[in-house]
Amino acid sequence: MPGRESDAVFAALADPTRRAVLGIIGEEGELTAGEIAKRTAGVGRTAVSGHLRVLRLAGLVAERRDGRYRYYSVTASPASTVVAFLTSVYRHSLADLASAVEEAEADHAAAKAAEPGQPA
Repeated sequence: MPGRESDAVFAALADPTRRAVLGIIGEEGELTAGEIAKRTAGVGRTAVSGHLRVLRLAGLVAERRDGRYRYYSVTASPASTVVAFLTSVYRHSLADLASAVEEAEADHAAAKAAEPGQPA
């Protein structure tokens, strides 16, 4: 992940209100700032517009103008970059977890097979 681009994405995602705004757009689809503000508890339209600007500059949302309205939608490319980065960071941990689960399942199956009256 390139430095400045990833810094902007992670900085944008660091704020819980921006994560909530992004989640709302992701669930509802394309919305105006006013529609997002109505769905965001305790955050006014002006504040939502500021959060949308940060999300847009980070590449996490796209803006489409139609007359006097601006519609916002989620963009996929920064998210896939973040997922790829986190996957690379946690790849070994996830592999270790998968191995531990497989080992536990094998131990459980062996213990069950060793119980009296259980088919082999």
